[in-house]
Amino acid sequence: MSDLIFYTNPQSRGRIARWMLEELAVPYQTEIVAYGLQMKSAPYTDINPMGKVPAIKHKGKVVTETAAIIAYLAEVFPAAGLVPPPAERQEYYRWMFFAAGPMEAAISNQMLGFIPKPEQERMVGYGSLALVVETLAQAVSAHTYIAGDKFTAADVYVGSHIGYGLQFKTLPDRTEFRDYFARISNRPARLRASELDDALIPKPA
Repeated sequence: MSDLIFYTNPQSRGRIARWMLEELAVPYQTEIVAYGLQMKSAPYTDINPMGKVPAIKHKGKVVTETAAIIAYLAEVFPAAGLVPPPAERQEYYRWMFFAAGPMEAAISNQMLGFIPKPEQERMVGYGSLALVVETLAQAVSAHTYIAGDKFTAADVYVGSHIGYGLQFKTLPDRTEFRDYFARISNRPARLRASELDDALIPKPA
């Protein structure tokens, strides 16, 4: 058994973690977790009591939450060069967790039909979706990559959200987003990860 186990479903945010794992080019074992009873009961809930994927187990220790998985893997496999030096990690952490927090919350609420009233904007942590979109557009336009001039794990996370946002129209089709995603979407690791996950999606009978 590998000392790095990846719990996922090919139709989940696990696709983001798969991209990261392929960027690392290290051996890992994949465990597919089906939606429904398998994901919501033991033994999988012993891995993640929330009953959701992705999760990883590395050397016997579990990490859940996609952004945490990405950040963790970048740091424990430094040979991949996907985390900036400690003194240069400001933008890296800033935008990775912007996407994990304000961005995802704003998009999810919009999809569910919850639009905060002006007097509620201070309470939701992101203000408004319009503010999130404008902030993100500025961020992806400031440099070649989200944290500077070098591709990092933050691009895996932020870029995945932007790609899904463009695909499913949960983000506006802005030039800034299309140009940024074009710079990262053809990376061999991403294409390889997509191919692996697509092959695991059950085909219609």
